[in-house]
Amino acid sequence: MLWSLLKILVFVAIVALLAFGADLLMDTGGGVQITVAGTEYTLGALQSVIALGVLVFGVWLFLKLLSLLVATLHFLNGDETALSRYWDKGRERKGYQALADGLMALASGEGRLALAKAARAEKYLQKPDLTDLLVAQAAEMSGDTRKAAEAYKRLLSNQPTRFVGVRGIMKQKLSEGDTETALQLAEKALSLRPKHEEVQDTLLRLQAQAEDWAGARKTLSTKLKTGTLPRDVFKRRDAVLALSASKGVLDEGATVEQQEQAIEANRLSPDLVPAAAMAARAYISKGKKRPAARLLRKTWESQPHPDLAHAFAEIEPEESAAERVKRFEQLARLKPQDDETRLVMAELNIVAEDFPEARRWLNDLAVRAPDARGLTLMAAIERGEGASDKIVQGWLAKALTAPRGPQWGCDSCNHIHAEWAPVCEHCASFDTLSWKRPETPEVASLAAAHMLPLITGALEDKASETVEEAEILEPDQEQAPQNPVKETS
Repeated sequence: MLWSLLKILVFVAIVALLAFGADLLMDTGGGVQITVAGTEYTLGALQSVIALGVLVFGVWLFLKLLSLLVATLHFLNGDETALSRYWDKGRERKGYQALADGLMALASGEGRLALAKAARAEKYLQKPDLTDLLVAQAAEMSGDTRKAAEAYKRLLSNQPTRFVGVRGIMKQKLSEGDTETALQLAEKALSLRPKHEEVQDTLLRLQAQAEDWAGARKTLSTKLKTGTLPRDVFKRRDAVLALSASKGVLDEGATVEQQEQAIEANRLSPDLVPAAAMAARAYISKGKKRPAARLLRKTWESQPHPDLAHAFAEIEPEESAAERVKRFEQLARLKPQDDETRLVMAELNIVAEDFPEARRWLNDLAVRAPDARGLTLMAAIERGEGASDKIVQGWLAKALTAPRGPQWGCDSCNHIHAEWAPVCEHCASFDTLSWKRPETPEVASLAAAHMLPLITGALEDKASETVEEAEILEPDQEQAPQNPVKETS
């Protein structure tokens, strides 16, 4: 609205200036004297300006007629395209100007203006390989997906623009949620341009979502060959894909190939915790306990993790609690100061009912880095050592509102996962999960914090009721011998 008003004001100002200038010229005395063939012509000031304008137009018209005459002479001399080039020259100039204006409008975010300029350029140039892409992108920006799809389909008919058309339709299908069609189009686009990094990443992500692990490994190899992926990252992601292909290794119907893929995943990336745990279980299922223990110790030295501890425990499922503590000392010696090592050893000693040793392993962890697991272990230690209910309840109350500790979190969107997965369930990113402490406030749940007084109060009431019952029973037991039950005949 303001822009239209401004244009009207500018137009009125220009008209007023022209009228004022014409009035000044009419009031100005003198003029221009021109002598032609002995005849003298005197022109006033306004007439002189008009004559100058007519002269400029006449010169321009003369040059145009001269160019047309030259083109006609070339045509008469055998150049059959001379006249067509003459007439097309002006159209091309207008078309390329419209194309440039459309690109500027597209870069400025003016979708409708870009679409109008694209239509004008298409009218003058008659070169769809140049204008269809501008039409498609301008239509997408303005929200006309149908027109954009038609433009992309026209691009498919020409070999030089086929890749652009396939990629454009692929992105449309992705925005519509049609991942199956988008996957097929991504495969076609990659066959046309194997070195296109964006298409490589899109295809890899879609194949991972569709659990096409063999195809994803092939795409990953293409990224390595084309130089768009470093070798160390390739080895890590290839291990992730091999691990994903062997996810059913513990099922009853697991094949030998799945077990071998789990072992291969651990070989490709020894520090990948899920791969190490799954490869160890594959060895255990084959009865190879020593290789399983060896690779678990190697991975524990790189990154201690609860899954590794569980797999290490499965090597000897029938051992006693004391024997398990002694065997786990192999892992503890590798990383004795790591938090996970201390938590695992504290748990094992609690099971073995060696509560002083469990406290020694836990040490200041419950104060330095408190989480639900460590605080719950402290409550168990206090209970095992005979502490009062009030002390145990205090530790449990802290555990209720404490953070959960390290978890599988996505590095892209920080979404928390219950277990490791190759693809983030929230943002669909590939290989972005890492074992870390989530960035959460000290009080993990406000509702849990409000429930604390109720829970603590209920426990205290229960304890007091137990004490009262004991006090009531003790006098009855003392009076029982003095008041025997009368026998009935």
